[in-house]
Amino acid sequence: MPSCARLIRSACLSLAVALSAASAGAPVVAQNGDKPAVAIGADLATQAGTTRLTLTLSRAVEARGFVMERPDRAVIDLPEVNFQLESGTGSRRDGLVQSFRYGLFAPGRSRIVIDLAAPATVGKIETATRPRDGAVLLTIPLQRADRDAFRKAAAAADPAPAQARSAAPEPTDQRPLIMVDAGHGGTDPGAIAVGGVFEKDIVFGFAQALVAKLEAGGRYRVRMTRDRDVFVPLAERVRLAREAKADLFVSIHADSISAAPQVRGATIYTNSEKATDAESAKLAERENRADAAAGVDSAEAPPDIADILQELTLRETRGFSSGFARTLMGQLSPVIEMSAKPHREARFVVLRSPDVPSVLVELGYLSSKRDLEMLQSPDWRAGVTGSMAKAIDLFFTNRATLGRPTGTRRSAAVAPVLP
Repeated sequence: MPSCARLIRSACLSLAVALSAASAGAPVVAQNGDKPAVAIGADLATQAGTTRLTLTLSRAVEARGFVMERPDRAVIDLPEVNFQLESGTGSRRDGLVQSFRYGLFAPGRSRIVIDLAAPATVGKIETATRPRDGAVLLTIPLQRADRDAFRKAAAAADPAPAQARSAAPEPTDQRPLIMVDAGHGGTDPGAIAVGGVFEKDIVFGFAQALVAKLEAGGRYRVRMTRDRDVFVPLAERVRLAREAKADLFVSIHADSISAAPQVRGATIYTNSEKATDAESAKLAERENRADAAAGVDSAEAPPDIADILQELTLRETRGFSSGFARTLMGQLSPVIEMSAKPHREARFVVLRSPDVPSVLVELGYLSSKRDLEMLQSPDWRAGVTGSMAKAIDLFFTNRATLGRPTGTRRSAAVAPVLP
């Protein structure tokens, strides 16, 4: 017997199809654009060396597929789709598909990223209407290929990652600007807890609460690198902060170690070419693969600093980053369990701005039952965001004491080095 959730999704799909049909003969009125197609099903089937992924949609959409190497992936780009799929969809291996994930990739665009179990190319994507209910079946065939053919197909694909929106700061507002970065998003879920909770959702909720806390105080301008469940490339997050002339960049994450569920606690990271320890190096390596998880080739890192003035600015920025990390650690310690080494360093792409003090906060471990419970607690979130706001107040109070400029008055001596 179909599950209650599936019946509800089927009813929603039928309603969406009916509404689409009812409006087909009516004049089109553009009001906030067309609503996204709804997807309620995703099925895999393999036959004769071809694996087919079939989506059940409320209406037809155009889809484009290509493949990428290292790691081997097939990527399907779509207009924005409202994915209403059962929990765990995409985790089952079938034929050429190791697993797949899906989500919003950029405003108005969705993406499916398929991890391949063997080299394959994307065949002709077809759509067909199901007679019994009018639903649209979008079928994506993956055809087995040898390594040379796959490599040529990957080289021929040249997907251009969408640029996230950027906004210049208000020229007359001299308050310091805080850029809050909720890790992962869209097609990149980040770490996944045993119960299916996504890191991207946990950290986005926390980031929103931190922004609300800072805005309520009235001392800062606050922006987010992403304001919904959308993918933003790592280098783009850095670019957004630098372009806005941010005075502080705070990236929010949550780690997971499935092999050690007893490990728990928060850790604050700052950037360094040499990691504090092997664990920090591995974490940075995982986080730096976020672009690949979303089907994007990682952007080049900022070039080496060549000018002596830029070198001094970089050193000063790293000093401010470390100083804020220590201040933050002092404020968080009374209200949150800290890890054995609460301040560590590693080579994180998202922290590589040469002129914006930056920290990455791992709030806890999704693999720890106790940490996961706290991460989902509104009371815990309120206490931790309050302590982070106090640390930010102390950071800018100390900078003012040292006579360092903030806000739009911050020195622009270092020329932009990111595209």
